[in-house]
Amino acid sequence: MEWPEELINDAKKRMEPYNVEGFVLGKGNEEGDIMIVGEAPGENEAVKGVPFIGRAGDELDKQLSYVGLDREDVYITSVVRSRPYKWVNTNKKGSGGKRKANRKPNQKEIIAHAPLLDYQIQQMKPEVIIALGGVAYERLTGSKGKISEVLGKVIQTPVMKSSTSRGWEKTEESFTIIPLYHPAAVFYNPKIKEDIYESLDHFINYLEKKEESRRA
Repeated sequence: MEWPEELINDAKKRMEPYNVEGFVLGKGNEEGDIMIVGEAPGENEAVKGVPFIGRAGDELDKQLSYVGLDREDVYITSVVRSRPYKWVNTNKKGSGGKRKANRKPNQKEIIAHAPLLDYQIQQMKPEVIIALGGVAYERLTGSKGKISEVLGKVIQTPVMKSSTSRGWEKTEESFTIIPLYHPAAVFYNPKIKEDIYESLDHFINYLEKKEESRRA
């Protein structure tokens, strides 16, 4: 994807006041039908500049395989492109008593990187956008509701985009949004595994119906 240099430079500059590191624009099939939007890079992603690697990436690959897709079929990006971190105490020797831990991006960080996602969506115009987790779901739809209440549902809606005068505004066109749990969520709450695969079954049904309509 061709990026305006000023767009990237502005996003990086706006993130300077915050505890973040790395910069990951996205990767995958930008001419495909499916865009996957996560929350933000983790430690491995920030170092290597590739979205969804490590444990969360392995889980995402497993879920993609379950629905009959792989990374070459989709485009993967995130709400925030730099890893938000916080300092936490540790007892590990040689660490200086502290280490960096992932944290949820704040609203100022989300706004700082909003034009990047706006640009990607408008360039790609995906047929479906997968929102991985509550941060991505709220960023795309503006809804502050629980993602568990909309898990796997096919939602036709305009998406939120940044506005210099109003902060946020809705796009004129509608997109198909399917909210799913973030792949890492199952590591912290194994009980949701059944819900995850039930939502993936809904996604499979959506893909099958879409394919049937194309053949008709």
